[in-house]
Amino acid sequence: MSGRAGGGGGPRLNPLRVRRMDAKEIRQLFRDPKTKRIIFAAPIIQLLAFGYAVNTDVRNVATAVVDHDRTAESRALVDAFTASGYFRVVERSDRPADLAEALDRGRAVVALEIPAGYAADLKARRSPAVQLLADGTNSNTATVAQGYAGEIVQAYGARLAAAAGGRRSGVELRTRAWFNPSLESRVYNVPAVIGVIVLMMCLMLTALGIVREREVGTLEQLLVSPLSPAELILGKTIPVAGIAVLQITLVTTVALLWFGIPITGSVPTLFVAAVLFILAGLSVGLWISTISATQQEAFLSMYLFILPAIILSGFLYPVHTMPDGFRYLTWLNPLRHFLDVVRAVFLKSAGFADVWVSIAILLAMAVAGLSFATRRFRAAL
Repeated sequence: MSGRAGGGGGPRLNPLRVRRMDAKEIRQLFRDPKTKRIIFAAPIIQLLAFGYAVNTDVRNVATAVVDHDRTAESRALVDAFTASGYFRVVERSDRPADLAEALDRGRAVVALEIPAGYAADLKARRSPAVQLLADGTNSNTATVAQGYAGEIVQAYGARLAAAAGGRRSGVELRTRAWFNPSLESRVYNVPAVIGVIVLMMCLMLTALGIVREREVGTLEQLLVSPLSPAELILGKTIPVAGIAVLQITLVTTVALLWFGIPITGSVPTLFVAAVLFILAGLSVGLWISTISATQQEAFLSMYLFILPAIILSGFLYPVHTMPDGFRYLTWLNPLRHFLDVVRAVFLKSAGFADVWVSIAILLAMAVAGLSFATRRFRAAL
């Protein structure tokens, strides 16, 4: 009987060979500096990003206030909101139109309006009505903020009644969500999915496509052809850009017809932002192809970029709930700015004048990213 066969008829395991194979694999894993960074540095970075940026708590919600009453009682109500830690007053005004502008421009997430005669109604044992408007584009934040506001007003009214020996009525809170009155989560999430899908497609088709050609040897054949490096880069990126434009058109159509998501703003503005976002995504994919020797390395590098990009974009978790350091970091994320445009165009009837800052940032990212990636790509050829 062969020495490789055990009593059960199957091959016998040789512990020495297994240990040597394990040692070889460990040496191979830790020989490459890139692999060591992926194994040790990446989990720590992602843990920090997830631990701080993934925050479903609703605190310090940006709040605009219009106080028509301007009495000690009305100021006490506003103080009750800010003392809770859930709301932070960022604007005060005398005009109701300013509340609408603050919500439209995204400067405030909720708006509190206190009517004239508020203090007089309290003294007359009537229940004054105050209005809370919420930006419904983020259905989760709006729902939670409305719940917190209701609890604050209820507790404040109970304190007033107790101080008056039960001779005062409470305060009535009337809430209303703008842009998404029913607070459906799909109205908030589906437009954002468009950006995530397009970014992943740009990264995969660019980074993996170029690295695959390098692996099979066809990239060297292209290099010895009459093609210049610039022509080679354009030949690699233009088809991907065309596919990405076609894809964004397709998924937008599905969002409109299948999910019934309204698009109330400027479609040309959305198209311009989409093209700039695609170019920024292609620059990232091109850069990944210059630092990756194999498709496996390219995929891991793409994974290390796409996950933090999604987390720091406001796709699932509002940017305003993140710590200051991560909020500043989101300004470097093209997905964050594209999602700002998408949600504004779909839900807020936004035009170019409303989102020009985000579009300008995407333009700067596309130009700078493509210039840097092109230089890197030429140097790596």
